[in-house]
Amino acid sequence: MSRDPKIWMWAEACELLDRAERMQREFFKLGRATMASWEPPTDMYETDTELVILVALPGVTVDDLEVVVDAGTLVVAGVRALPPGVRRARIHRLEIPHGRFERRIELPPGRFVFERRELVNGCLLIGLSKR
Repeated sequence: MSRDPKIWMWAEACELLDRAERMQREFFKLGRATMASWEPPTDMYETDTELVILVALPGVTVDDLEVVVDAGTLVVAGVRALPPGVRRARIHRLEIPHGRFERRIELPPGRFVFERRELVNGCLLIGLSKR
């Protein structure tokens, strides 16, 4: 290690940039990830007859979704892919999460029956009837 601060600071900065690039490549291996990389925001409303769950999923199609109720937990999973024309573009900003997602939502006590699932204005609306 050199005693010249310019040299060791430059070497450390280059090492940090290499590390950041490796982390970015791992994070954006689209279609190959087995673990979820992000969780969509969710709202839950309860009426006298129904439990309504709203999951923000703009850009996700019905074919890319899986919705399961398992032991009192609603699981919403799927993939939001980058638009086809963007995959080879130079990225200047990437704030919207892409890749595999999964959201586990603990349901309130009670018995619920899966009634409906639809995409409305970029949100997945799930209706569970109370029994």
